[in-house]
Amino acid sequence: MGSNIAWPKLRRSLVAILRGITPDESVAVVGALIEEGYELIEVPLNSPDAFTSIRRCVDAFGDKATIGAGTVLSAEQVDRLADAGGRLVVSPNIEPDVIARASEHGMLTMPGVFTPTEALLAVKCGASALKFFPGGVLGTTGVAAIKTILPKETVVGVVGGVAEGSFAEYRKIGVETFGLGTNIYKPGDSAETVREKGRRIAAAYDAAFGTA
Repeated sequence: MGSNIAWPKLRRSLVAILRGITPDESVAVVGALIEEGYELIEVPLNSPDAFTSIRRCVDAFGDKATIGAGTVLSAEQVDRLADAGGRLVVSPNIEPDVIARASEHGMLTMPGVFTPTEALLAVKCGASALKFFPGGVLGTTGVAAIKTILPKETVVGVVGGVAEGSFAEYRKIGVETFGLGTNIYKPGDSAETVREKGRRIAAAYDAAFGTA
């Protein structure tokens, strides 16, 4: 059994996924999102020079948000992320070594799962939260069915094919954590464009969950 680093209690449990962002864009874009109330920022490692972007954003905003990496596939990448100051590890899969190493560093972990077997394994490994991906394929019906066999305290997040219009439906099944990718950032988007998208998504979340 892994050692669980608890998922934080946040006003909005939204992970902004900035796939494809470059170091020169990162601080402005992340700054805009933080000003709009986002507290969880993910820079996928298949973005250009991702560790540099993470380091710059941690230096600028590490006291205001939890910043980390996505597409983390190895314990070595977890160590590099720790060196860059990152505190969030998001993966597309379950790699027990990744979760264990991240827990040693005191990082939040959010591995990708799709089946009951994977979800229970991630819980056993000590994941902070589960990332049901691609969530749009499972839908609320699929996620709700798998939730019934998980420990009640399990934090369930949905990523992939989820937009602000579906927040209310997911609330009905007890899901309040979401990862937002192209809905919130596409490569080349300006900081102002991202701010506008982020503001719209945050307003939809507040409407669905009553957090305004």
